[in-house]
Amino acid sequence: MIIGGANVAETTIVASKKMKVSVTREKRSRDYLRNEAITFNHKDVENIAYPHNFALVISVNINKFLVKRILIDPGSSTNIIQWRVLEKMALLDQIIPTVRVLNGFNMASETTKGEIILPVDAIGTVRLTKYHVMDRVMRYNALFGRPWIHDMEVVALTLHMTLKFPNAYDAEVSYSGGD
Repeated sequence: MIIGGANVAETTIVASKKMKVSVTREKRSRDYLRNEAITFNHKDVENIAYPHNFALVISVNINKFLVKRILIDPGSSTNIIQWRVLEKMALLDQIIPTVRVLNGFNMASETTKGEIILPVDAIGTVRLTKYHVMDRVMRYNALFGRPWIHDMEVVALTLHMTLKFPNAYDAEVSYSGGD
């Protein structure tokens, strides 16, 4: 799990009086969420040995390059891509230098090298995705957190090792993890 931190340049300490702030929420969830049901059944788990504790790892096209070993992490509040992956894609000149401190579940801090926005194609669903760029050795080439999961409107189920996408034809499309 990765928890997004503040930009280093924006981090300041401010002393202030206590203020009462009221927050109103728009009732847009009904307009935003689809009415279709996405279901999982025994057919989804035919080739999985139980019990398991595997991570959901997939391969997708990022900027028209097949990128393997992408971790789906619903507990993370950010998307991360490795520097060396962008180096192989010859996209280092497109990185926007922005330093951000990210914290893991043990509150260990890592500093990013920048941000980049790239198109991701997962089973014909293409969305521009913002990544924080890390220049360190990681087990996975990229990490897709809640921003990607929500933007793609995907349902991730680690028990079934499956992602399900609602498509334009009111049906579900499954994408089983691999690698």
